[in-house]
Amino acid sequence: MVQDEGSSSSVTSSPLHNFSNMPLHPAAAAPTPPWMLRELRSDERGLCLIHLLLNCAAAAAAGRLDAANAALEHIATLAAPDGDAMQRVAAAFAEALARRALRAWPGLCRALLLPRAAPAAAELAAARRHFLDLCPFLRLAGAAANQSILEAMESEKIVHVIDLGGADATQWLELLHLLAARPEGPPHLRLTAVHEHKDVLTQTAMVLTKEAERLDVPFQFNPVVSRLDALDVESLRVKTGEALAITSSLQLHCLLASDDDSGANAGVGVGGKDNNNSNKERRSPESGLSPSTSRADAFLGALWGLSPKVMVVTEQEASHNAPALTERFVEALNYYAALFDCLEVVASRGSVERARVERWLLGEEIKNIVACDGVERRERHERLERWARRVEGAGFGRVPLSYYALLQARRAAQGLGCDGFKVREEKGSFFLCWQDRPIFSVSAWRGRRFD
Repeated sequence: MVQDEGSSSSVTSSPLHNFSNMPLHPAAAAPTPPWMLRELRSDERGLCLIHLLLNCAAAAAAGRLDAANAALEHIATLAAPDGDAMQRVAAAFAEALARRALRAWPGLCRALLLPRAAPAAAELAAARRHFLDLCPFLRLAGAAANQSILEAMESEKIVHVIDLGGADATQWLELLHLLAARPEGPPHLRLTAVHEHKDVLTQTAMVLTKEAERLDVPFQFNPVVSRLDALDVESLRVKTGEALAITSSLQLHCLLASDDDSGANAGVGVGGKDNNNSNKERRSPESGLSPSTSRADAFLGALWGLSPKVMVVTEQEASHNAPALTERFVEALNYYAALFDCLEVVASRGSVERARVERWLLGEEIKNIVACDGVERRERHERLERWARRVEGAGFGRVPLSYYALLQARRAAQGLGCDGFKVREEKGSFFLCWQDRPIFSVSAWRGRRFD
């Protein structure tokens, strides 16, 4: 593993460890000249950046754009997209806050931001591959999902797996090998993959078909070109007599935006003020009173109607779906700081792959969480306890992930050559952690008719 001299080795050793306890409005003080700020030690600079970011978020949420602008000026002298982990994460959040502030002037926003398009599909796919290689949390999640599928499909002759993400062939290459090694011989495997880009599905089909032929595993690939929020469950073509498994990796949270009919700019009022607080109980899924999750609930109910023997769900273990900007900003800063810290440990600061992950993947998620509202805000991550209530409400019962899967995941984490990757088990589900911070959750479910 690569680590630059003077860099932090973990979240617990960085200024971010206790930042959530800091006040959003520290006592006013005279502005520190930029030339003095640049001479701060690394830990002092980190603490200063945290204060500035929190104050900037509070100012942006309250519509005090002059104060937000002043904070951004100071942040610009300290943050750097090629610096240490704190400087990099601060640069990403500063850009997101600046974008949110610009929404107060729609004309200016369109003129400045529209030419800077989001990453192309190929760039995003490359960033995801780099993330899998550098921070293999999702490799561990895929291995746990495959073990659950293998156990649920014991002795089955026809197995149908529905992948609601459809972008990564690596997990299914591993499943092909596991099925080929079954003592009773491999089943007929039918894989349905859902993805919005046809070329991604075509490439996945080529890779898997070639490997299935080599392993002599009967295999059929069913591509479904669709976004998840527009998916027609009938297009999944589930047939009578198939043993069905469903996997969803970082997909379901996008459905939480589908019922937010507040429009793209609902959360930003006159002068950029956050107008969501007054409607928190009515619109917030976090309130538990009237969660706007009917699309997600209906989708989960439709999946239950397909009678899967097992459904494995992987989601970000974070709470980024609060309507109030300051609430989700604090949570997001804490969450993404851990991921940037992970990248600081496993990749050099000059790494092209690291830069792509931070810019095209994590940076885009941060911008969506901070700068967007209404249906535009798709990165609505929620913790497993929230997903458990939804999934159970749709009729599913929890299936404990096996002890063998836990041993495999922990062995794989230990083999990564970095002691920061950890796997924690709780109530039959897995939490994939960086140091002691849970980053992703993996849970397994089945229709209660199979209990």
